[in-house]
Amino acid sequence: QVQLVESGGGSVQAGGSLRLSCTASTYTRSVAWFRQSPGKEREGIAALSPSGTTYYADSVKGRFTISRDNAKNTAYLQMNSLKSEDTGMYYCAASMGWLLWAPRETDYTYWGQGTQVTVSS
Repeated sequence: QVQLVESGGGSVQAGGSLRLSCTASTYTRSVAWFRQSPGKEREGIAALSPSGTTYYADSVKGRFTISRDNAKNTAYLQMNSLKSEDTGMYYCAASMGWLLWAPRETDYTYWGQGTQVTVSS
């Protein structure tokens, strides 16, 4: 069983930046970040395939960057120019599959516990 541990959430003012980290207990091929904002369903906002292909939801494109350090089994989500609508619980997810498409919850087997991000305007 792969375990994912997230960190880096917190409170920030609009326009600020945060970096989320997700450390896995072992290497996983594909990783993604999901977000659940208040009153909304959880959505996939960024994904990274083993070959380096990335996906970003339109709402975060140009502001968020997903990356990973395989030596540390850690994935990151760099979030810049944060907006109040970015507020929510952020989850990392991982799969041993080779995923190249927009992230869907059902594609990912392993999930972190979530980390809260609050952006105040």
